[in-house]
Amino acid sequence: MEINRFRHAAGQNAFHFVWKPKYAKDPFKFAKLRDLCEQVLREVAAKHKFEVYELIVQPDHIHIFVEVPHTISVSKALQLFKGYSAYRIFKQHPWLRRHFRRGHFWSSGKFFRSVGNVTTETIKHYISSSQGAW
Repeated sequence: MEINRFRHAAGQNAFHFVWKPKYAKDPFKFAKLRDLCEQVLREVAAKHKFEVYELIVQPDHIHIFVEVPHTISVSKALQLFKGYSAYRIFKQHPWLRRHFRRGHFWSSGKFFRSVGNVTTETIKHYISSSQGAW
């Protein structure tokens, strides 16, 4: 991962994001749902020109290490990931609406950290080593 140069700027916009489903549910214990979530998150990244370095869908939360374009804020990137993935998950698995009231799949909380002060390998290692046994 390198410093990107633009017309009037230079920098790196890489983040480690973590978020979880609402109501402390663990819907990703189901492999089909876990695979769908990963696929949708990668589609969002491709559509918006995000570069995904690491992505792990745990039974009860998501870890993603991603570089976003310098024109997109942290909150907008998370909104894109969470919003589109919730829409697609509910569309393909309508039975989940019984467990997630009012159409909210993700909790409003989130964790984000700029990774400028550590190496990308450190973050990749942390995410891949936090992967639980299925």
